[in-house]
Amino acid sequence: NAEFTLLLRGVPTHERHERVRVLFDQMGLEGLEDRFPGKLSGGQQQRVAVARAVVGEPALVLADEPTANLDSVASAALLDVMERLNREHGTTFVFSTHDPRVMERARRLITLVDGEIS
Repeated sequence: NAEFTLLLRGVPTHERHERVRVLFDQMGLEGLEDRFPGKLSGGQQQRVAVARAVVGEPALVLADEPTANLDSVASAALLDVMERLNREHGTTFVFSTHDPRVMERARRLITLVDGEIS
């Protein structure tokens, strides 16, 4: 599932497996690469969804409440991965969030109040 983007791009099998394994390890999902979604917790499913979105190193990721179902440890690991992708690959992340942990780590913060930028 997380390899699908890489498969479509023609990335060799070994490289696909390795990239997903490294990303899963960084996100606290080590050993879960072969599990079906129904066998994962909600937080694990959410982290797999983020891994699937970022494994191909896209230029832009839109993330709606990326840490909503995660504990503080999983949230920190997820934000570490996103920060690394931003730094190393120039990936831009746009978050919609109420989580102060996400806001504290943002380089730029735009606040909406009653539908208006404030």
